[in-house]
Amino acid sequence: MEERTRAYLRGRFRDHYRRTEITPPPAANEREWGYIPWTEGPDTTMVRHRSLLELGDLSEFLVRKRPRHVYFSAGRFRDPGASSMHEKDWQSADLVFDLDADHLPSVTLGEDSYGEMLAKCQDALRRLLEFLEDDFAFEDLEIVFSGGRGYHVHVRDENVLHLEREHRREIVDYVRGIGLEFEELIETETVAGLGRKTPTERRTLQIEGGWGARTHDHFMGFVDELLELEEDAALERLQSFDGIGEGKAQATLNAARNNREQLEAGNVTVHTAVAQLAERFASEAVEQDNAPIDEPVTTDTNRLIRLPGSLHGGSGLQTVRLERDEIADFDPLVDAVPETFVGHEITVDVSDGGEVELGGDTFTVSEGDQSLPEYVAVFLMARGRAEKEKE
Repeated sequence: MEERTRAYLRGRFRDHYRRTEITPPPAANEREWGYIPWTEGPDTTMVRHRSLLELGDLSEFLVRKRPRHVYFSAGRFRDPGASSMHEKDWQSADLVFDLDADHLPSVTLGEDSYGEMLAKCQDALRRLLEFLEDDFAFEDLEIVFSGGRGYHVHVRDENVLHLEREHRREIVDYVRGIGLEFEELIETETVAGLGRKTPTERRTLQIEGGWGARTHDHFMGFVDELLELEEDAALERLQSFDGIGEGKAQATLNAARNNREQLEAGNVTVHTAVAQLAERFASEAVEQDNAPIDEPVTTDTNRLIRLPGSLHGGSGLQTVRLERDEIADFDPLVDAVPETFVGHEITVDVSDGGEVELGGDTFTVSEGDQSLPEYVAVFLMARGRAEKEKE
């Protein structure tokens, strides 16, 4: 990036901070702060191990330094400005989740557009929030669009702040479905069989929530699809599963037809073939319903995370706090475009053209000198795809 481009972006970032009120995180004085300036060269060097006391008033600091990126720590410390983690004296930490579109299994890099990647990341965010709100019953959540490729969720419930890394790892394993065993989803009870001298064992898939309910949803979806098929097609579909031959296929189909209410209630003992089939849908539930978070972020009690309200130096977009009911209507390529950069055009020299989705429009940008809406030009300059031209 040329100095003229850096100088322009520094100035416009400062203009943004002059007109934007930034709300710091809770216990801001107990957190480590860091930032990346607009320095020359390909390497980015972070200035860190700063306390808010050292930075001064946050709004004034942002206007004065107009950083390329700015971060605060998930951890809270007795001495956040100390130069080593040991000297900082860790006290507690938010539980932070990071969803990055580049790392989603559903995203095809090089094929999906930026907008498509972010839409898939928003779907992953909804799944993550289901885990956090429904399975864990967390209440103190802050949801943030990162300004780049995804979303952050900060959990600040009192009962998670003091969790050590290994306990945070258990939460990660749960939302990722790592190590999930079907037997863990089964409740067993002994029932007296009608007309039988010896009691029998009933095995029921947990359907009230958690991975049991997710597995059950996938299984019952398959059962309903099965019941819509002609018999030959249904039997053929069942026999496509390993270990299910003609006899088990027929037994499973009969159970689906004659005992659907029992299956809906989670009873998998209507036939052994049904239990074997239901077990297969646990892995399908994990594959489709897990939250593909960036695992090291959640387990790291000292992690630095981007400041909501700040600008992302790799996109020129704003890091945006979201209320729970705002997610469905939130379009990051429209709603995270800073007002500071809207309403006028600037001239840039584009080195890497192509389509740019931003501000509700799709721009086909060619290479070379041209005038573009400033928010598009800032996006291209921040991503290293253009340089600022003299006006």
